[in-house]
Amino acid sequence: MSKTGYFYNPLYLQHKTEPHPENPGRLVAIDQKIRSADFFDSLEILEPRKATLEEVAFNHDSDYIADLDKSCQAGMLQLDADTKISLKSYEAALLAAGAGITAIDKILDGELDNAFCAVRPPGHHAEKNHSMGFCLFNNVAIAAHYARNTKNLNRVLIFDWDVHHGNGTQNSFYTDSTVLYSSTHQYPFYPGTGDQDETGSGDGLGTTLNFPMRAFADDKAYLDVVENRLIPAIFNFKPELIIISAGFDAHIDDPLANIQLSTDCFGQMTALIKQAANEVCQGRLLSMLEGGYDYQALSDSVHVHLQQLSA
Repeated sequence: MSKTGYFYNPLYLQHKTEPHPENPGRLVAIDQKIRSADFFDSLEILEPRKATLEEVAFNHDSDYIADLDKSCQAGMLQLDADTKISLKSYEAALLAAGAGITAIDKILDGELDNAFCAVRPPGHHAEKNHSMGFCLFNNVAIAAHYARNTKNLNRVLIFDWDVHHGNGTQNSFYTDSTVLYSSTHQYPFYPGTGDQDETGSGDGLGTTLNFPMRAFADDKAYLDVVENRLIPAIFNFKPELIIISAGFDAHIDDPLANIQLSTDCFGQMTALIKQAANEVCQGRLLSMLEGGYDYQALSDSVHVHLQQLSA
């Protein structure tokens, strides 16, 4: 059995967005499913801490951080056409970013082998100086910066299997050779980035690896990419930590996209990546929730994901 951490906090539910696809009910469905799972007692149930402003500033401009705080305190309801906020959204975003940081501390200290962070708001669309696509702070990017800046890791790999391309994460590391960002995503689709010719620039040339998928791609297409493209890239890059941007909106039942993955496919992808992590980085694997908007499909997919992480 792996030592697997499960990070969750009720404050995430105070990021009030209803009516909106990215709403508190997503986490309620996940948490209820995981707490009733037969493997629940084997998990380490852990409390995240809030990220400090200095840690958030690893990835975001200070003016943007301050403006977000002010916008929430002022009672604003909308940052852009897609992204809603409420009074507690800033605090929830700090706690979402802090979950990844807390998990990295425990993984690198040997207290955990891997971890899943059931957080919201999600993060992978958030750019350095603005919100986008339901996202406020880029949780996985902050975690990767923290691992390098504070824990002195030299190579971090981020794999983003959300159905939407993680433009914010890609841009955070596009010129950085120490972070390899890879993504499977429906293309062409929101946000319009993620073509296969986007491979990085300058020192980061070759450390962005995009796998655009056509609408209605299925398990076979995704597993082929993971087994025959991503896993070899992991062994070639030899990361000291792997982070998954774990969006589950590529599920066949998700209402916001057109990829047709089964629930079991998320378990199979998890098993493949976990095995690679065991071989290249002592099993160090952090997973952070991104999208997924059908409650049943989302909670079932997180269930098989955690089942494999904890196996």
